[in-house]
Amino acid sequence: MKAVTANLLADGRVVYLGVGDGFVERLRDAARFEDAAAKDALARTLARGAEIAGAYLIDVAEDGAPAGREAWKESIRNAGPTVRPDLGKQAAPDGGATSVGER
Repeated sequence: MKAVTANLLADGRVVYLGVGDGFVERLRDAARFEDAAAKDALARTLARGAEIAGAYLIDVAEDGAPAGREAWKESIRNAGPTVRPDLGKQAAPDGGATSVGER
């Protein structure tokens, strides 16, 4: 399975393509695609260059966890900064479970 990830141009936050082509902040909420559909989803995301930067495909497990050789990197990107747990989305009481449009 694959998911599409990118960074928002407005503030640099890591986002994932969700169901309905909206962006979500948590990998577990991202839409998951088989190989052919993943390439189409990436193309749709890359066409939104005024909103995002650096879109690419990542491997994900059925449960939405990062998989494959980039799993460690994607786990860190998904969780937020590693040096200051009092900053970023991991500092929120709910672990930062907000929708992209709420900030």
